[in-house]
Amino acid sequence: MVEKNAGCMTEDLVIERISESNFDDFIFLVNKLAEYEKLEPPEESAVERLKADGLSAEPRYEAYVGKLGGKSIGYIIYFFNYSSFLALPTLYLEDIFVLQEYRRRGFGTRMFQFTVEQARERGCGRIEFCVLTWNEPAIKFYEKNNTKRLDWYFYRMDRAEIEEFNR
Repeated sequence: MVEKNAGCMTEDLVIERISESNFDDFIFLVNKLAEYEKLEPPEESAVERLKADGLSAEPRYEAYVGKLGGKSIGYIIYFFNYSSFLALPTLYLEDIFVLQEYRRRGFGTRMFQFTVEQARERGCGRIEFCVLTWNEPAIKFYEKNNTKRLDWYFYRMDRAEIEEFNR
C-alpha cells in the first residue's frame, strides 16, 4: 500500500508527491504538456497559484512527479469530486503526461496504475478524465488500459465568461 506522501518505486520509476524540492520539475513538465497540446503554458501568477494550492496544508489538488534515474520524466495531477448517484468520491484525473522520449516504455501505464491504486485506497466509485479528440495516442493508451469512452459532452465556462454571467 502506498501512503499519500510516500514515493512509489516500480522498477526504475519513482513516483513522488510534489514538494518544494521538485516543484520546478513539475512546472517544467506542465509546460511540456502545454507545448504538446499546442496551448499556452501557465503564466507566472498561475504558477504561483499552483504552488500555493498544491503545497498547502489542505491542497486543492494532488500531483506526483515520475522520476527515472533522478530525472523527472512525467507527472500526474488529480483532485476529487463527488458522485450524487454513487454517494462516493470520484478521482478526476486532470493530467497524466510522460515526456515524448520516454513514451511507449511502460512508464505511463505505471503512472496510471498508481492513480488507480490511489482511487482504490480512497474508496472512489470511479475515475474520470477527458482526452482531446485529436490525441489518438492518449485515446489508444486509455482504451488499452480498460477505460471506456462515455456518451457525454463536456462543456466549459472560462474565467471571463464566469465574470460576465448574468451581468
